Amino acid sequence: MNLSLKKFRYYTPEFFALIALCVLCALLEWYSVAVFEKNFVSYDNLVINVARQVSLNAIIACGMAFAILSGGIDLSVGAIVAFSGVITASLVKNHPVAPGWTGYGVAIAAGIAIGLLCGLANGLIVAYTKIPPFVATFATMSVARGSAYVFTNGTPISGLPAAFNEVGKGYWNVSAALRVPIPVILCLVVFVFCWFLLVRTRFGRYACAIGNNVDTVRLAGINVRKIYIQIYMLVGFVSGISGVAQCGRLASGQPTAGINWELDAIASVVIGGGNIAGGRVTIFGTLIGALIIGVINTGLNMLGMLYYNQLIVKGFVVIIAVLLRSGLNRES
Repeated sequence: MNLSLKKFRYYTPEFFALIALCVLCALLEWYSVAVFEKNFVSYDNLVINVARQVSLNAIIACGMAFAILSGGIDLSVGAIVAFSGVITASLVKNHPVAPGWTGYGVAIAAGIAIGLLCGLANGLIVAYTKIPPFVATFATMSVARGSAYVFTNGTPISGLPAAFNEVGKGYWNVSAALRVPIPVILCLVVFVFCWFLLVRTRFGRYACAIGNNVDTVRLAGINVRKIYIQIYMLVGFVSGISGVAQCGRLASGQPTAGINWELDAIASVVIGGGNIAGGRVTIFGTLIGALIIGVINTGLNMLGMLYYNQLIVKGFVVIIAVLLRSGLNRES
């Protein structure tokens, strides 16, 4: 195995993730044509179906990439999705500030603000205490999820206006024959924003440096606590965006929304070539990883596999991705 890996040591993990995505699509195309007599690789399926389904997870994964890059993790993202979603739904239905999109805009801003506040709490705990990010965000996950249940008394806030639901269900009609789901557009905007932060700003370089050697960063005079706070606020920000979009997608604020989303976000980063120990991630690889998760979900649904069995398969996929990443690291 080591000899074979030497041949590929100059290829990036994102390259292998892209190859894996193409192979999966080819296999599912063959199966779909053979069994259902219709194409899997088509615009309607890959963009309207698969990309729309994975877009909200991909948004979270782009933020999660920074937490993992810094050597941390954020387990609270799914709970933040639920909490921001129920706050948004409540303001839209029960406490509208103003009629129409003025009120909707305030509700959307409030939902995203909830995500930012949750991220700020995570950042402060990680930056100013010795509690590991895994434990800190596990605790805040419980707080955010419990807050969503308390706020709604465990009952979904449904009956949202159809106009607001366009945030999660709507399309941008590019032409008469071409339409793009709004969540996919949101995902692309977040992708470009996070890519810019990672590649073109000091913040991205500092996050990477912290993941490689936090003590060296401190000795260089960089405010590590500030970077930690900014990282987790970024994760909370994108989680709030995803929570608002999920609220529109479900046409309700669900306190159960986002369960296990943190697992898919982490898997997307790892499958896309991110180092779970910190120090290296790419936003492009993370997006490819999210698409792989979406294609796997679609393929397993086509096979009629139960959701619980799908979790097992995705777990093995993550293990394989980590093993391949470790092998490439040793050879390089």
